[in-house]
Amino acid sequence: MSARRVTSPLFTLHFVIMNEWYETEVRVRYAETDQMGIVHHANYLIWFEVGRSDLCWQKGFSYQEMEEGDSLLVVADARVRYKSPAFYDDLLTIRTQVAEIRSRSIRFTYEVYRGSDNTLLADGETLHLVTDRSRKVKSLPQVFKDKLS
Repeated sequence: MSARRVTSPLFTLHFVIMNEWYETEVRVRYAETDQMGIVHHANYLIWFEVGRSDLCWQKGFSYQEMEEGDSLLVVADARVRYKSPAFYDDLLTIRTQVAEIRSRSIRFTYEVYRGSDNTLLADGETLHLVTDRSRKVKSLPQVFKDKLS
């Protein structure tokens, strides 16, 4: 296990890499909650994206580099299983890993924990198809396969 502190374009992050899980901390903002102070369910997908983007940074590249190489990741399927609510000002850990790499797709899995009591709040996965700018499915370039493996 190794701990790292990284500054990305969006957040200052603390990463702990364990068995290919990459961890990102986020604090729940007031705007992410409803009137009862509970996080709105759609925010979990946004946090999955944060975790996914930061995983790429830790693997040595960014989404922007993929796009500049005419490789876009289109979300084909997204699933979230809610276990327990998150609340305003909770410090959360988003765990992200590459679950599967195929020639034309990538599957990521996620877990979201509340740091104060280590409660699993949600888990899920996203499946991404690799396309070019004209939205035609294409193979994932070998350079990104190598970095994600």
